[in-house]
Amino acid sequence: MPEAPEKQLPRKRGRFFEWLDRRTGIDSLLHEALDEPIPGGARWAYVFGSVLLFLFISQTITGVFLALYYVPSAISAHTTVAYIVKEVTGGSFLRSLHAYGSSAVVIVVFLHLMQTYMYGAYKGRRELLWISGCFLLGLMLAMAFTGYLLPWDQKAYFATTVGTNMASDIPFVGTWMKRFMRGGDEMGTLTISRFFVAHVFVLPGILIAFIAGHVYLFRKAGAAGPPSEDPVTPKLPTERFYPKQVVMDTIVALLMILILGSIAHFWPMELGPKANPADTQYVPRPEWYYLPIFQWLKYWRGPYAIIGIIVIPTITAALLVLVPFIDRRLERRPWRRPIAVGVFLLILAGFVGMGVMSIRDDQRDPSIAKQVAKQHQATEEFMREPFEPLGAASALSAPVVTVLDPVAAAGKKVFEAESCDACHGEGGSGGAAMKLTGQVAAMPAEELSKLLKQPNAQMSEGGMQPIAVSDEELKALVAYIKSLK
Repeated sequence: MPEAPEKQLPRKRGRFFEWLDRRTGIDSLLHEALDEPIPGGARWAYVFGSVLLFLFISQTITGVFLALYYVPSAISAHTTVAYIVKEVTGGSFLRSLHAYGSSAVVIVVFLHLMQTYMYGAYKGRRELLWISGCFLLGLMLAMAFTGYLLPWDQKAYFATTVGTNMASDIPFVGTWMKRFMRGGDEMGTLTISRFFVAHVFVLPGILIAFIAGHVYLFRKAGAAGPPSEDPVTPKLPTERFYPKQVVMDTIVALLMILILGSIAHFWPMELGPKANPADTQYVPRPEWYYLPIFQWLKYWRGPYAIIGIIVIPTITAALLVLVPFIDRRLERRPWRRPIAVGVFLLILAGFVGMGVMSIRDDQRDPSIAKQVAKQHQATEEFMREPFEPLGAASALSAPVVTVLDPVAAAGKKVFEAESCDACHGEGGSGGAAMKLTGQVAAMPAEELSKLLKQPNAQMSEGGMQPIAVSDEELKALVAYIKSLK
């Protein structure tokens, strides 16, 4: 028989607390929150739920600060994020904390799910608790996916393009879903707006409702206790949630703050160049937790795509959600459940293996490895450049150049005739190739002329061809590029 709960000693309260308690009932609320009985006592294995709640609060706070500066449009999104990273005091740290926090959420929610599964904590009238936890996992992944596009840099744009294209493989409604997510056939301002609304309003609201329901179902069913405990009629002596389990949860939460803060400070999250839909050479890769799915999709092409993209994932997700109804035995110890544990470990090994294979395939393909290295270099160069406010390039428009320098105006015509703007962007503001404003425009005229006639190895790898124009046209082109600074 389970032991009777410990007798509560009278608590000495101040006059203000007594006044507040008479009006709010805070004493009974604290009793419900802190005096929960834990079969077998407090353990470090039970900290994941509280840490997840802490991470959700952290993501909310950092997200609110980022939203103070962010403008969800294809014109302004990248510039406002660059402003946060390069100009706002502590902006880079806050953005890094938010970005790394999303990865931490995915890691902790998976560890929580794995611990619950291994402990058999879904048994004993806890079916709804398990199902709500599975839905929370899906919502967390959706939060990560919708937030990934918002910086509107090259990586975010092309990775989200691949992700939304996957929806078109769904029978009957796939094309409609893709258009709904994008706000049309192409990615643009409507796409950013819809992802922003989903990330900031819709999904957080649903998350809060599911978190509240999950906590309620947990308190209703009670803590499951260690694997040796009976899931229906607990027999082990109980220990209150406060103070021991609260101290353990607090220690792990503080440790999480230290780890995330250190990573955000010493390895700040980078921002790449602005998204350029015309760049056909860019190699898109998703975040690390989506790499296994990315690798999995490589094996399903043509008419078989529906099997790999829809049928198998749907069956796997359904089996995960319905585990409490499939595994009805009261036995919870992992070593006494070889089939259930074996299937879970097999799926986990396959998931990790496909992520490793995705990284290995990129490293073994010389063309992809070179392009990925080039993309990383472009990101580093962008991070080193000073912040350029929105519309700064327009100050260098053709009418001003024509009035101030006729030679540069003639060079602008050469720039357009040679289709330089196709790679370097209008006004040399940047595109598939590096931008010409700033450091390039500040180069000496002789050195710039030499590079245009004989590109160096790095420029040749990027597709730069020697400029075949007359000396007069070359002089005018150099004058135009130098005017862009």
